[in-house]
Amino acid sequence: MNPILIIAARTWKNAFQNRATLALTLILGLALCLATYIGWQNFSAQNAQRLKYKEIVREQWLAKPDKHPHRMAHYGYLAFRNKHELSFFDFGIESFAGVSIFLEAHKQNTVNFSEAGFSNGMLRFGEMSVAMVLQLLVPLLIFFMGYSSISAERETGTLKILLCQGISWRQLMAGKTLGIIALSFSLFIPVILLTIVLWAALSNWQVSADATLRLLLLILGYAMYFVICSGIAVLVSAFHQTSKAALTTLLVLWVFFMIVMPRITQAVGASVYPAPSKIEFGAAIESDLQKQGDSHNPDDPHYAKFKADILKKYKVDDVKKLPFNYGGTVMAEGERISAEIYNRHQKELIGTFGKQNSFAVAASYFNPFLAIKNLSMALTAADFKTYTDFQDQAEAYRYELAQHMNQLQIDHISNEKPGEKDKPLSISRSNWASQPDFNYQFKTIGWVIDQQLMTILSLLCWFILVITGIAVSSKWVKTL
Repeated sequence: MNPILIIAARTWKNAFQNRATLALTLILGLALCLATYIGWQNFSAQNAQRLKYKEIVREQWLAKPDKHPHRMAHYGYLAFRNKHELSFFDFGIESFAGVSIFLEAHKQNTVNFSEAGFSNGMLRFGEMSVAMVLQLLVPLLIFFMGYSSISAERETGTLKILLCQGISWRQLMAGKTLGIIALSFSLFIPVILLTIVLWAALSNWQVSADATLRLLLLILGYAMYFVICSGIAVLVSAFHQTSKAALTTLLVLWVFFMIVMPRITQAVGASVYPAPSKIEFGAAIESDLQKQGDSHNPDDPHYAKFKADILKKYKVDDVKKLPFNYGGTVMAEGERISAEIYNRHQKELIGTFGKQNSFAVAASYFNPFLAIKNLSMALTAADFKTYTDFQDQAEAYRYELAQHMNQLQIDHISNEKPGEKDKPLSISRSNWASQPDFNYQFKTIGWVIDQQLMTILSLLCWFILVITGIAVSSKWVKTL
């Protein structure tokens, strides 16, 4: 048999003969089962709740009586952010990002009703998700398994025996790494099988090609992550004379990479690219709106000129003589201007957040945990970019709704008092159905890959670096 496979099988077998390792593996297995159940419950409860209130909002919109369309524009609409069927695997920022946004004319509101806002302080310590266990705890098991993989052979004297029997350093390190990978996969494979079943069930057994590709990339990403962690454990063990020293080094690396570095990265990003507060952001928009003009003020210079241009175009001397409702035209112009101002400020704000997050992307080239964390959130549609995409789609819908109501006013509302013309001051409720319901559409896997290209490359770099390290490190460990 291939010596590498023999060493791998022996490493895997010895791991389960150790009671401590067996106990830790069982505890992690139970933690993964619990995390899967929590994720499934979380998705089922929240998704059912959002669908329920989404239907109520639509029913209430359609049930509104005959009224002025501009009043309907101010009545507004409540848009809900959908949960992707894979979000039960990785919560990402789901619990801290709002789930709904109130859409109304002339005003852009923020997304509200996050789970964190209705939870106790325990949520600050993190939620138990499948991704959290795989990202944080499984590497700890790998390090615990791998710290003595080479150093113990050196301490007991069996290393010289193995080398004298014709086993090369490269075969030894590759076999040890493969055995530890097999151990991590003994936890990973059952989780993946359970994930596939739950994902299909949450999709009502109607899985899409896009979601399938997301799941396949998710599995591949975590598989590479475990290979990287296994390789690091064996390399650290090979370069230490004692198992105690190797374990200490691996624990320091785990604390630094998993806990310290991510927080330092966030703090540095926020410090270098500070974002305005909610009050400052709103004040800046209001300031620009005041400079541009007030559509509700007939004496405003901008809208006075706008009125003059309209009258000149239609060759009349009074807005009452226009063949359409002038008030609706003014509201449409005001909506266009306010939307442009808001979108400009929103784009700048998102750009600032993007610059802050770019530190985490850059740090992923030094920390594989950040790489898999960012990629996992993106593939399960629980990341910041998906959240901002929801905001963009909601704003586009809000603008369409407001302008649609303005157009109804232009076409169907009279410029005169009731009875002076055929057009009324309100329109039939049947017009409300012409405004479609809001349905958030997730971006395709191609968009996700494009947005996460640097993160994917960082994970590939780590994978290649570790494999190369296993292959060439034998030249240096021989001297130890």
